[in-house]
Amino acid sequence: MKNIFPVYKPPGISSYDVIRKLKQKYPGQKIGHGGTLDPLAEGLLIIGVGREATKQLQSILKNTKKVYEVEIELGKVSETDDAEGPISVNGDLKFESGELTRKRIEEVLSGFIGEIGQTPPRYSAIKVNGVPAYKRARRGEEFVLKPRRVIINDISILEYSYPFLKLKITCGSGVYIRSLARDIGEKLGTGGYVKTLRRSEVGQYSLLHVQQLP
Repeated sequence: MKNIFPVYKPPGISSYDVIRKLKQKYPGQKIGHGGTLDPLAEGLLIIGVGREATKQLQSILKNTKKVYEVEIELGKVSETDDAEGPISVNGDLKFESGELTRKRIEEVLSGFIGEIGQTPPRYSAIKVNGVPAYKRARRGEEFVLKPRRVIINDISILEYSYPFLKLKITCGSGVYIRSLARDIGEKLGTGGYVKTLRRSEVGQYSLLHVQQLP
């Protein structure tokens, strides 16, 4: 697609930080991205440069398959559901090292395959009465986020050595991996949060296609 570019976003910056840097390179051009990555996440970000390209982003990325590699730390919970924290040891911990088997994890993961209801993280950009949830959360406000229907195509275990569980996740649009990690941890009885996250594929694009913008 003309003026649609797959680029790599490193951890530690926001998706909009990438746009901000590109605006310096392409002054006066409209620039957008598809599929936000959290600041602590890394990986594939799809960029559109120019008015026509940014219009195409929505249709290109609608209902696309995405692939992530996530490392979950079990036995702990995070207020943000990722390493930004604050992080605390789960006081309701039911498993010690060695007691939580790979077989048990696979059984739990199978329950997340297909169309599921997922509640977004409290620290997310989902708007609650016009205000992003993360702003309300930072102000200490009480609010409720409604579950949304999302599709998880596949979850496979890449590595497991308690308390660290590394998964490869293939899913549809709108899935919050932070929520998935939180919910998997709850189902296992250990709690869990996203320690690291990497997006490797978005639709027809992968990290193999990453390019420097002209």
